[in-house]
This record gives sequence, C-alpha cells and structure tokens, in this order.
Amino acid sequence: MPVIENVSFYQNNVLIENQNIEINQGLITSFESNPPEKKTEKFVVPGFIDLQIYGAGGRLFSAAPTVESLTIMEDDLLKKGTTGFLACMATNTPEVFNECIKAAKEHRSSARNCLGLHLEGPYLNPKRLGAHVPEFVRKASLDEIKQLLDFGDGVIKMMTIAPELQDDDVIQYLLDNGVVVSLGHSNATFDEATAAYNKGIQTTTHLFNAMSPIHHREPGIPTAVFSHDKAMASIIADGQHLNFEVVKFAQKLLKQRLFLITDAVTECSTGPYQHVAKAEKFVMPDGTLSGSSLTMLQAVKNCVLRCDISLVDALNMATIYPSKLIGRQDVIGRIDIGCKANLLVLDKDLNLQEVIFEGNQISS
Repeated sequence: MPVIENVSFYQNNVLIENQNIEINQGLITSFESNPPEKKTEKFVVPGFIDLQIYGAGGRLFSAAPTVESLTIMEDDLLKKGTTGFLACMATNTPEVFNECIKAAKEHRSSARNCLGLHLEGPYLNPKRLGAHVPEFVRKASLDEIKQLLDFGDGVIKMMTIAPELQDDDVIQYLLDNGVVVSLGHSNATFDEATAAYNKGIQTTTHLFNAMSPIHHREPGIPTAVFSHDKAMASIIADGQHLNFEVVKFAQKLLKQRLFLITDAVTECSTGPYQHVAKAEKFVMPDGTLSGSSLTMLQAVKNCVLRCDISLVDALNMATIYPSKLIGRQDVIGRIDIGCKANLLVLDKDLNLQEVIFEGNQISS
C-alpha cells in the first residue's frame, strides 16, 4: 500500500483535508495535496494505543501466559484498531509473573503491536484492591525489584504501585531503569500523592477507581492529580467504571494529561481471576467489578457522544497522549512524516472501515 488517497486527518490538532499519504517501508514518507474541489472520501486517524489490557480474542494473558496468547491478543486487537498495547498482569504469584515475563521475552522478536508488559501489582494498598487478590499483595523490596527488572530484560514497561507503602529507593530504581510508574490501587492522601508525583511518578491508574476519593475535607488522589502540573491519569470511559459526567469533568481539568485505557478482560473460569460477563462489564463471581468489555474505538466514541469531548481531543486521548507517556511519540500515535504507518480509516459515524499496520492492510 504505497499511497492512501484523498483523505482528511488531524495534524497538530488541525484538520487537514484532501491529502494523499505516501508510505514506504512501513513509514509515512510524504503528503501530497489534492485539488480543493476533489471531495475527501476518507477520515484517517492514528492507530490506538492501549496501555492497560488484560485479554483479547478470548485469551486472558495471566490465565494462559504463553506466546500463543500474546499472538492471539495481537491479532484480535489489530482488527479492532489497537496498533499498540501493553499486556497487563494483575497481582498474582511470583511464578505466574515469571511465566508472563518469560512469554513476553520469547515473543519480543516477533511482536507486532504488543509493546511490552504493564504490571498492576503486587505492590498495592490492601485497602484499595478492587478485584485484586489480597494474599498476593506485598510491599516491594529493592532486591526484589532489581531481580524483577533484571529477569524482565526490558519487557516491563509500566508498573502500578501504591507509593505511600513503598520505599523511595524502590520508586527511584524503577524510574532510573525506564519503567513508567503509575500511582494506583492506593489510599494515599492528597499530600502523599502530590509527593509521589513530585518524586517522578508520571501517571495514575484508572482515575477514581480503587483510590482514595475526593472529600471536601480529605481531597484524596484525584484532587492531587488535578492540582499537579505534570501528573497524568488513565481513565476507563465505559459508563460502568465511571459515570460519563465524571469522565467529562476530568477531561476538562486534565486536558492533555488524561488518556484512555480499556482495562479489558475476557471471560475466564480458571485461576484467581475468574471474570464473568455481565451487561457491558465483567465481574468476579462475587459480583466485584473486575474489568471492562471496552474497545479503544468505543472509548473514543463514548468520549465524543456521551462526554461532550471534541473528536480531536478524544482521538488524542487514545493515541498521542499514551504514546508520549511511554516515550514513543516519535514513531507512533500521530500522523507525520517518519512515523509508522499505523492508521485507521473511519467513516463519518466513527465506524472502523480499514486498519493499516506498518503500511499493510489488516484483514478483518
């Protein structure tokens, strides 16, 4: 596919129309304008980037931590428009973590849209676990973190921790070794959360969920995020984890510091995380909310249609903002010369028409 003809797209938040996008060796190489009277037929956006997803294609990665599972997830997510993702691991035994890390390392040489791993736990606050299994939760030690990252050999890209329970040297070691550290499943006070962001913790896991809330005398983690000048946050815009009005409120305050995740799981009847489909979400057998059935495209649509967020802002929340967080904005998450040709063609109603990954069309 050397050329995508006569399309419109956003570049630096400006709508550019009547363009041909030229592609060479999987990269965007140039743009060419069409005559203004030639009607633009297609709307193109960058491929979506999901930094927290547990399963896809019927595979829950932690329940089947294999290269095959990652390949199945990749295939399914590509067809749905997610051209970059971090496979997420919930709090579990060291053995399961090691199996997941081993699979990710084995898969790395042939990986397509899997960018690495996000470890959500086990270094969380027992008071804010949500669906996480309490017997696996513990405080981190520096030696354990060193061994974990050494064994990970670069595949661990992101980690969610409760910083109020962790030593400063643990947090600093993660940051020094290029891991994106996210505050989550935390009972931190406003002051504790603010101190964590000031120490370098970059972001926050699923804003409002599994964290100290906003109270008029105890402002909690969300207020710390809103008040900080750099702290980012992910959010699950499915209408189940949060009311859409809360998503709308958060975006107005955070703007480019808020990004979308799916936190999606699949049905699973084995292991510690048994997810049962219920309406438009997943719950544990005891009814605890455990994950979403969301896609990134639906999250974007929900932002536009239910949260009064502009299309360009909603797209940025699914593309350039997460790519910046993981330091990949030079090649993914935007449409520009030198970027990977990871592109989605949408119709006027934001329905997915075509997926292009590294210049190649993905069959549905």
